[in-house]
Amino acid sequence: MSTDDSRGRARGGGLLMGRLFGVPVYVAPTWFLIAALITVVFAPSVDARLGLGAGSYVVALAFAVLLYLSVLVHELSHSVVALRFGLPVRRISLYLLGGVSEIEKEPETPGREFAVAIAGPVLSLTLAGVGYALARMLDPDTVLGFLALELTIANFIVGIFNLLPGLPLDGGRVLQAAVWKATGRRTTGLLAAGWVGRGVAVLVVAIPLLVSMTSRGRIGLFTILWGVLIATFIWSGATQAIQTARVRERLPTLRARTLTRRALPVTADVPLAEALRRAHADGARALVIVDGEGRPAALVNEAAVTATPEQRRPWVSVGGLARSLDQGLVINADLQGEDLVRAMQATPATEYLVVEPTGDVYGVLSTSDVDAVFARA
Repeated sequence: MSTDDSRGRARGGGLLMGRLFGVPVYVAPTWFLIAALITVVFAPSVDARLGLGAGSYVVALAFAVLLYLSVLVHELSHSVVALRFGLPVRRISLYLLGGVSEIEKEPETPGREFAVAIAGPVLSLTLAGVGYALARMLDPDTVLGFLALELTIANFIVGIFNLLPGLPLDGGRVLQAAVWKATGRRTTGLLAAGWVGRGVAVLVVAIPLLVSMTSRGRIGLFTILWGVLIATFIWSGATQAIQTARVRERLPTLRARTLTRRALPVTADVPLAEALRRAHADGARALVIVDGEGRPAALVNEAAVTATPEQRRPWVSVGGLARSLDQGLVINADLQGEDLVRAMQATPATEYLVVEPTGDVYGVLSTSDVDAVFARA
């Protein structure tokens, strides 16, 4: 199975296998596990068809490798289309359940979202078509003919399965693009595809069980466990999409001005206890270190203040609990929504100095206050 999430992250470090179109390709350690499992499970079928004995394991391993090369082509198609739209691709990773293309930016329009998403299933179905043509020309009782037929079936299943309309599958992104186009809201598309993805996860487990109960044949334990694993992955990805959509709904309410704490300016040599006393009297909830001319020079870390025992606070100066005011720690008071989040992500910290467009100090923004907004989502 191959799934794609343009905002996904690599499953583990993995081994760098090379670069294609400038995109590094990694193979996660879990791939070797699933390759070995496919080899062991598939070898008896190879032997029953071709009668190769121990050689069946070699053919089964070749099938596992070719299958994941097909997955690589699937993911590469996503990456190539994304690159054509100017969307940077961090890496392609092959792992236990297939592959993922780590596209760092979201497509700017529903049409581009659709194009990036549909590229993978189209390539998989194209490979299935090519494999079918080869299988028609080759003897099915030969190794090449057998592999061509099995890879045709595998790529057809991968292509069709990924078209199911639920995130994190490619079909979910197609659905997201369609709803986005119809409503004009990306978030609505993300929510719709996420909820449908949960339904797909339930069906992945329910359908095999229903088939087993209503027919004379029984579904093997391996098939059931594999279905549960896939369903768990889909449910997790769909849930993450729903949570992301809810967070994005909060973004318009995320404003630096409304979240900024009033700050008290103090010099670095002031004892912590005295600084806290002044802040309490002034109604301030943050401390800013200023130099001799009153210019901000550092931010006092709230966590460090909390960790300092009360009996030591008269003997600890605030300067010892402060972080120098680097450029990335100063943000504009007018920032809001995604612009504010991007500014904070550029320089991760626990506190930021918020200034007016004129350069005057407005206050201190605590990351914990921003996190609280997202937690309520």
